[in-house]
Amino acid sequence: MTQQSRPVYLKLRDLIAAAIIEGEYREGEMLPSVRAFAAAQGANPLTVAKAYQQFQADGLVEVQRGVGMYVVRGAAAKLRSTERAAFIAREWPEIVARMQRLGIKPAELLHPAT
Repeated sequence: MTQQSRPVYLKLRDLIAAAIIEGEYREGEMLPSVRAFAAAQGANPLTVAKAYQQFQADGLVEVQRGVGMYVVRGAAAKLRSTERAAFIAREWPEIVARMQRLGIKPAELLHPAT
């Protein structure tokens, strides 16, 4: 599935996951409200809520009623591990196949010609 054909809530989920991994949303910190994140991304609040619900179901955030959603301890490491596994299983084979089609050798990527 290409990035363009992915549902919007999964694209938003990827943005949030990257922000957690990169430390933009640190463990113990509150995520932006659904409305604030939706406005910042130009998305429907219900779509953002669906992405947030996925994080809650995965145990990466916890809800404090009336306050908001907080990133749980260990969320960044767990996300990094699952994102890495998904990359190796789904994206990397496509990259390798494209490199082979184009005749690109791994050494060329490590030491590009100047």
